[in-house]
Formats: sequence, structure tokens, C-alpha cells
Amino acid sequence: MIKNEKMVNLGLEMLREEFGEKRVEKVIDAVKKFEVEIPSWIFGVFGGGRFGEYSPPGAARSILEKLDDASFVHKLTGATPRIATHILWDLSKDGYEGDFEVAKKVKEEARQRGLDLGAINPTYFLRGSHRGSFSAEEKKTRERFIEQTILGGKIAEELSNNLLTLWFPDGSLYPGQIELRKAYKNLREALECLHEDIPKDVKILIEYKVFEPGTYSTTVPDWGTSALLAKRLGPNAGVLVDLGHHHHGTNIEQIVAVLISEGMPGGFHFNTRYAADDDQSVEPNPENARIFYELAVGEVIFNSNPEKNWAYMIDQCSSRENRMQAVLHSVDSLQQSLAKALLVDQNLLRKYQLEDKIILADRIFNDAIIGADVRPLLAKARLEKGLPLDPVEEYVKSGYQKKIELKRG
Repeated sequence: MIKNEKMVNLGLEMLREEFGEKRVEKVIDAVKKFEVEIPSWIFGVFGGGRFGEYSPPGAARSILEKLDDASFVHKLTGATPRIATHILWDLSKDGYEGDFEVAKKVKEEARQRGLDLGAINPTYFLRGSHRGSFSAEEKKTRERFIEQTILGGKIAEELSNNLLTLWFPDGSLYPGQIELRKAYKNLREALECLHEDIPKDVKILIEYKVFEPGTYSTTVPDWGTSALLAKRLGPNAGVLVDLGHHHHGTNIEQIVAVLISEGMPGGFHFNTRYAADDDQSVEPNPENARIFYELAVGEVIFNSNPEKNWAYMIDQCSSRENRMQAVLHSVDSLQQSLAKALLVDQNLLRKYQLEDKIILADRIFNDAIIGADVRPLLAKARLEKGLPLDPVEEYVKSGYQKKIELKRG
């Protein structure tokens, strides 16, 4: 743990010696600029099934309390000015249909807390979706979810940041349960049907997931399917990569490199998966740093043209973690991964690549990705922004947890 400015300065001195003054200052500036959206659902009651009917003490009971928590996270990190919302959890009166007037009030409440609304997420996995959403055999079901998505596009354009993110829980448990081609055709046609009703300045990102809740098939199972659907819709559609939605061992950074090379609009749901989903907090592991390296060299982060930048969001909600500490830990981890990626000496790396010096290339890459202790860089960036050195430690000392537990029960 970096405890004081003396430790910060000692760490910076070593980093400057190894990586150079110019690169160190570049990383500090990047950490100060980096922003990531946080999800409203991490703060609320989210239990049942595999979540074990348990919610951590002090869980938010309403969208207003979620906004309170998100505002406090932004106060501690300076990096989370927008909150992503789910329509039927946050922007609805009855949990069955979205409501634009509710969304307007949520927008006003967010602004009063120094926040903005971020990505709008239609909610396809609650009541009435047990046989699928866009892929459902019943036309009435498909129409209901199409209407909710069109509303999401309107909210995204008029009240949020022009970002609509779509994840479909559609799939099957057993071979023969559904007609696979028919399910995909229904989903594709539903997307094409609603696309004309989504404002053209709204970016649509289509998420994929290898399995769950369907254990035999998922209608949008991989990045290729998302990319095919996005291409059918047009230039305002792209692929949303969720780290937990892959088979173990998948080379996610290569997927990122391909999507960037193809000019595909994209975005990230950051989290860490050890079992079969995306519930755990982000960790500053080498995989995340390698992903940030591809994002950096692909110029889809900090690009001077905002249209080129990908969207960056956290999507996590473990039942067993202190959720406030968890999201603060995730922001810290992402900043560490970004810092490591930007420390890589790209010129020397390229030289070794061209000379086919395989081991030297790997070593120069991993000097930053694995070997560098970037915590002094983060601490320096936070000091320059007037933020606490360690947001998680600051939260523990703040008394906020005790306050919400007393208030919310």
C-alpha cells in the first residue's frame, strides 16, 4: 500500500529510471483522464438463485440510493462520472415497462449529485422472458422487447450519452428444445425491425455470452455473431466485449485487435471471472493489461476523435462482496492495467519484432505488463487531482458504510 508522498516519490524515481521521464509523465496524465462507467445494479438488492438470497449490508433500495452510492464512488475516484442503468430496474414504475418520465427524473437526480446517465440497458431477462426475448416464438413477446429497446434509444439520445447496450439471455437448455436457426432469425429480424426507430447518433453495442442462462445454446454466443449482427445494422452498431463471457483461456486481446483492425465500434464490460460468469471485481492481472495495450495501440482510448473511442464500463455484481469496496477496487485495478499498458516501450518492442527477437520482445513487453509496480503513478495522479491515495482505504475510513447500514437496515 502506498501510504504517503515519500513512498510515492521513491516509487516514481525508480519508474523514471527504468522507463524514462517522458513515459512516466504520459502515464500519469492518462490515469488522470481515464473514465469508466459504473453500473447502477452493483449497489442494489440483487439476490436469488445462484446469488444465494444474500445482499451485503447497506444495499441500495431505490435508484436514488444507487445514485447516492455512485456519487460517493466518483468523489473518491474522480473517474466515474456516469452511471449505467437498466430500464426495468431503474427507469420503470412497475418493473415490466420502461417509463420516459421516470428516466427524466432519474436524470435530474443524477445531475444534482454531480453525475450523468451513461449506457442505457434494455432489460430482457425479467418477467415474461423465460422463452426468450427477441428470439421468442411468440410475436407479442418480441414486440414488447422491441418497444422497450426503442424507448431505450430515445432515453439514450435525449437524456444520456447516446449509448445503448444490448445483452440477450436467449438460448436453450437441451438439444431439440428450440430450433436454433429460427431463434437466430427471429432475433436478427427483431434487431433489423427496430433499427430504423433508433436515432442514428445513438451507438448500439451488441453483447455476447458463451452460455448462461442457456446451458446448451446461447443465441448470441460469441464476438463473431455480435459482429455479424452489427454489420447488418450499420455504422452505428458494434460489439460489446464482456470479459466474463468467454470460454476459459480465450485470447480476448486478440479479439480486441481484430475488431479494431476491422474498424468495428466497440466497448467493454470489465470484470473478472473465475467460474462461469462476470460477477467478480476487476483485478490488475496481466490479461487486463494486455487488453489495455491493444486498446492503446489501436487508438480507441484517448483518441482526439471521440467517435473512434470505445465505451468503457464496469459490469459486476457479486453477492458476497462489499459492493462499494468492490467497485472502488475495480476502478483502481483498471487504472493499474492502463498504466502498465502505457509503460510498454512500443518503439523498442517493434524493433525486436521486426528483428524476430522473440524472447527479447516478450521480455520488454512484460517488463511493463508484469514487472512494473505502477501504484506510485496512480498515487501521483490522484494527488494532482486532490483525491485520496487509496480510494478503498479512504472508503473504509469514511464512515459511509456504517451510515448506509444504519439508514437502510
